[in-house]
Amino acid sequence: MAPIALPGSRPHCRRQSPAERGRRRGAQPVVRLIVDSARGSYPVIIGTGVHRELRNVIRRIDPSSAVIVADSNVRSWAQKVAKAVKPTGVRPSIYVVRAGERSKSMSALHDVLAFFERRNIDRAGVVIAVGGGTVGDLAGFAASVWLRGIRLVSVPTTLLAMVDSSIGGKTGINGTRSKNAIGTFWPPSAVVADMECLETLPATAYRDAFAEVVKYGVAMDRGIFDLLRVERPQLLEGDSRALQRVVFRSVTAKALVVARDERERGPRAILNYGHTAGHALEAATGFRVSHGRAVAFGMRVAARIALSLELCGPRLVQAQDELLAAYGLPDRSPAADPDRVLAAIEHDKKARRGRVAWVMPRRLGHAEPGHVVPSGVVRRMVRKALA
Repeated sequence: MAPIALPGSRPHCRRQSPAERGRRRGAQPVVRLIVDSARGSYPVIIGTGVHRELRNVIRRIDPSSAVIVADSNVRSWAQKVAKAVKPTGVRPSIYVVRAGERSKSMSALHDVLAFFERRNIDRAGVVIAVGGGTVGDLAGFAASVWLRGIRLVSVPTTLLAMVDSSIGGKTGINGTRSKNAIGTFWPPSAVVADMECLETLPATAYRDAFAEVVKYGVAMDRGIFDLLRVERPQLLEGDSRALQRVVFRSVTAKALVVARDERERGPRAILNYGHTAGHALEAATGFRVSHGRAVAFGMRVAARIALSLELCGPRLVQAQDELLAAYGLPDRSPAADPDRVLAAIEHDKKARRGRVAWVMPRRLGHAEPGHVVPSGVVRRMVRKALA
């Protein structure tokens, strides 16, 4: 795989030149796993150049019509997806939304649904979400409410979406004060992750994704943590073999939790490690801080809260900090108003009767959800992290 593109140097998922294709280290075998869901199991297909697999997915679904919802960064990839499924007899319409978290809004949702209506998408249709987490959340939510639910196929084009948001069936848009406050659980019919798309992912977006992978390593799977440490040089160079291993391990870790608790009534809450303070930082800054950097901030806050409550030792905090820094997720304080961040934490969508439950790390590879932390401790740690 070619080295990751510098931010703003070229469009994400554009067509490669022959010279760039020559630098690739060889396509890896396609790997598949099955995610269990209340609406039925669905496959996750991970590989390089997986257009044939996508065609097979659409043939199996046999939709009456299709709409591709893509963000403005991946127009060319959306066109490639449309071309890939053309042999199935389906000719998808393409709807492009502005890239970025601000598209997870009521107005954007209304526009997507209006497009479905203009294209006469019926209950046998399918929505193909092509893009990162924003498009996955928005298009998935639209699919879940259009005609009380039509099928969804996710084609994640960012590493962050591949390892996290495309798996598990969460969809939604942001509220006026809270991230992902309005949404549904709507599992896809399939997820098709093409590693080729990562070759032109901007460097900042690529590195940001590792916050979620570090989360899996700290909270759930020590093996992922060790994999990130051992294969750091290869991963930062975009090595396709190492990347595919990381995506597969991350999807497996999340799938095991989702299968036990799809609707987040218990064990699935562990996936929120780093997200309580992280989502609050995003909301408090008007989503100017990227999701990955916000989650890294949230993990640092949570680990220090756990240390102050003697739930973990200093070695865990140090190991987590070092790994985040190794992937370019700095510990310097983001520019944010502590009072706004603290107010956003109070409005966390996971709060019950005004009490916010935190996920606390206990040792590498193991965290516990459901910890109610004294407000004074939260205030002190958030202010210290933002100082």
